[in-house]
Formats: sequence, structure tokens, C-alpha cells
Amino acid sequence: MSTKKIFTKENLKSDMLSSVVVFLVALPLCLGIALASGAPLFSGLIAGIVGGIVVGTLSKSSLSVSGPAAGLVVIVLAAIDDLGGFQGFLLAVVIAGVIQLVLGYLKAGIIGLYFPSPVIKGMLAAIGLILILKQVPHLIGFDADAFGEMEFLQKDGNNTISAFLSSFDHIYLGSLIVGLVSLLLLIGWSSKFIKQNKFLKQVPGGIIVVALGVLINYLFNSFYPDLSISGDHMVNIPVISGLDSLNTVFQFPDFSLLTNVNVYITAFTLAIVASLETLLCVEAMDKLDPHKRRTPQNAELKAQGVGNIISGLIGGLPITAVIVRGSANIEAGAKSKMSAIFHGLLLLVAVAIFPVIMNMIPLASLAAILIVVGFKLTKPALYMQQFKLGREQFIPFITTVVAILFTDLLIGILIGMAVGIFYILKANYKVPYHYKEEKQVSDSESNSKIRLELSEHVSFLNKASLQLTLEHLPHNSSVILDGSRSTKIDYDALEVIYNFKESAHEKNISLELINIPTGSKITVNH
Repeated sequence: MSTKKIFTKENLKSDMLSSVVVFLVALPLCLGIALASGAPLFSGLIAGIVGGIVVGTLSKSSLSVSGPAAGLVVIVLAAIDDLGGFQGFLLAVVIAGVIQLVLGYLKAGIIGLYFPSPVIKGMLAAIGLILILKQVPHLIGFDADAFGEMEFLQKDGNNTISAFLSSFDHIYLGSLIVGLVSLLLLIGWSSKFIKQNKFLKQVPGGIIVVALGVLINYLFNSFYPDLSISGDHMVNIPVISGLDSLNTVFQFPDFSLLTNVNVYITAFTLAIVASLETLLCVEAMDKLDPHKRRTPQNAELKAQGVGNIISGLIGGLPITAVIVRGSANIEAGAKSKMSAIFHGLLLLVAVAIFPVIMNMIPLASLAAILIVVGFKLTKPALYMQQFKLGREQFIPFITTVVAILFTDLLIGILIGMAVGIFYILKANYKVPYHYKEEKQVSDSESNSKIRLELSEHVSFLNKASLQLTLEHLPHNSSVILDGSRSTKIDYDALEVIYNFKESAHEKNISLELINIPTGSKITVNH
């Protein structure tokens, strides 16, 4: 289905409802990431607002959502110290945005087409596991760590697993009740009864969960004060008390540091890491997109660059596309990028007008939402599916999962990529296809008859070339994709072929597949 058919007024209701869920998830994440980064709390909110409104408007991604990223926490924390304060760091963020703009115009985004499928799926599964492990402590009322923290090694000397286990020694009963009720409601919201109800199935469960959490805590305050949830167990937006307090909200870059070489080192580091995280995220979101839409990578780098320039200029953290927000967006039923834009507007309204109301939301309710999102990213069926695909798919997949879980996103991805490339390089590969085109002219129109004969071995290294060739096939053409000469076609290439088969009709392309493997092992995103 084309983007034009999806980006319509008919989808406005779905996008607005899903944006509320993404907003509720993004709000504490923005605050938590700022806290973990050693930056002002408002810097995280500013980055979330800019990521939603500015990047959401400029981006051509249908479902990804941008904001401050947990993967940059360590870099931000060190950079603020190295540059002598937050204003020096803001200058680095602005320059990083300029670098991303340049990368976009240099078409560096094509690297996104070279991430192999098992590594992307391993990344999503690992993020799911981390969400579960990190959010269970918040669900049961143990809030020793910032809500948005995702690193394995923590500042307090613990790690993800030790913090998870020790949290059960610090259960807060009020949060536990709200968390379990929220979790049970979300599980029930996926039942057939809800899906068959015309009204209820249109309402994201996350909205109901948050409203119920606020209500339960109100009842605790009124009738059971010992169970009342407050303090670190709640969303905590700083309240703007007047015009004077705006000076603490908006900080500006220190341009006197333009001659400081450390500013440029930090800027290049931020630009490269943020760009890689963004490309990984949009590739993952495209795989999860039920409508098979592709995000132009270079346009995304440009959008992120503009977002980081603006965020840095007004006191915000660096921005990337974020898998957690994007996954929550898809899970909530978003149809277009309007959901990301609406979520940014909601963040702005919440900060400017309703901070006291937002501070009534228990973190346990939001943790339940993220745990459910995490489980759907790391379902046991996914591991079985990858295992059945064979060693060349499963080992890079599980290596990526383990590496991300015990290090961080980028290190884990690099390890997974190295293992994936090792398996691919074990096999010989040649040019992926032979291209032959014949023009056919009729009385009414001119059509092309195109024959693509695949080579003996088509690997994931040929994925980008094959993807781009299929995407640029002319409209109204007749295409034959012949695998008769192929002894091996890797899963990534088959995925590209069958995904193209699903969308070929949009360009009125007649596609015939000859001797192309099929069956239960091929997963096509619908």
C-alpha cells in the first residue's frame, strides 16, 4: 500500500489515539534520559518536542518517532564534563546537526540498506528484553535508576540483571498494585472480546491503563494513605512558575568555544553515533510496518540534522529516531507520521500548561505499557522462527541479542554484523543478477519487458543492489525474476524479492517468479 493511500484524513483518529500512547511513554523517557545524562531535566523535554514536531514534519518515515536516546547517555555525560558545562555541549549538538545534514546530502544514508535481517531482528529482540528487565523495577516500585536508562553497566555499580533481581527486595505495594492491574488490563486488551468490539478495539489500551493508574492512586490518597504513590514513583515534570523561570528552561550554546577542538570531536562522535542509531531504527520500523513502506535514509539524515541544530540552539539534548517510541507507536495502531507530530505537540502542551496533571501519573502504569511492548518485540516465537531458518540466520541473530543485552546498542550491532559477515564471506558470491530489458511499443503506450536472471549465489551483501534495482523498475513493466541458475539465495535477498512482490501492483508491474524458493521460511511483512 502506498504512502499516499495511508496518509489520509481517515487515519487521523488512529494517529491521534496512538500519539497519546507514544506521548505517555516518551514523557518519562525524556526526563529519565536527561537525568541519566547529567543534563537539565528540561533539555530532555525540549529534545522530545523538537523530535516530534520538527523531525516528525521533515521526516519521510511513516512510523518512527524521534527524541533523546538512551544510547547517547554515556557520550553526553562525558561531553558535558569535558566541555566545561552544558552550554559548551549544546554547541557540539548544533555542529553535529550540521554534520548530519552534510551526510544526508552526501547520500551516506545508503549504509542503512546493508544491515542484515537477522541483526535487525536481533536488535529488536534485545531491546524487548532490555525493556522488560529495566521496567520491572519501576512496575513494582523500586526506582533507583532513571526511567530511560538502557545501559547494562549502571552508575551505581549494578548492572541490568543485578538491579532486576535486587528490585524484588524493595517492593512498594502501591506501585505493585497499580503495575499488576495495568499489566493485566493490557494483556486483556489483546483478547478476542476487545478485538471484536467495534468501539473498544479502536482505543489503545495504554490510554485506559494510565487513566486507571491515576484513579487507583487517587483512591489510595483518599482511603489508603499508606499505599499512596508519590515522589520518585511518579512522573515528575518541572513546573514553570513564571517568566523568570524560563531562563532556567532555555539555555543556549556557548559560541565562544568554536575554537575548542574538543567541541568538534564531540560533535563528530554525536553525529556518527546518532546517525547510525537513526538508520538502525528506521530500518527496524520499516520491517515492523504492516504496509511495507520504505524510509528514504538520506532524507531521514537531513531531518535529524535540522532537528539537532534546533534542539541544540534552544537547550535540548541530541536527537535520534528511537526504537522504543517507534515500537510503541506501531503497537498503538499509528498509520502515518502525524502520530509522531501529535506526540510532540502533546509534550509541548503538557510542559507548558498541564505539568501538575501529568505529575499525577504513576510510573508503574507506564512501565506496564513498555513491558508489553518489550514482550511483543521478543516473543519466543521469534527465536524459534530464526532457529528454523538455519545456522547462518540464527547465530548472527542470537549473537546480536546477547551482545546488545550485555553491552549497548551500537557495540552489540557491530558484534552481530561481524558474525553475520563472517558467515556470508564463507560462501562465494558474484554479481547478483543479469539485467535484460526489451521495449514494447503498442498503439496506446510503451511498456518494458525486463528479465532479471539471478546469479549462482545471492547474499545479503547484494541486498542493497537488488533492493534499489527493484524499487526503480519502471511503471507498467512486465518483469521476470529467474532463479534457475541460483544454487543459494540468502534469506535477506528472498525477503526483498517477496516484499517487492507484495507491492509491485502499486506500480502496475506484472511480476513472474521462476525457481525462487518459497515456503514457511520466508516471512513477508503485510
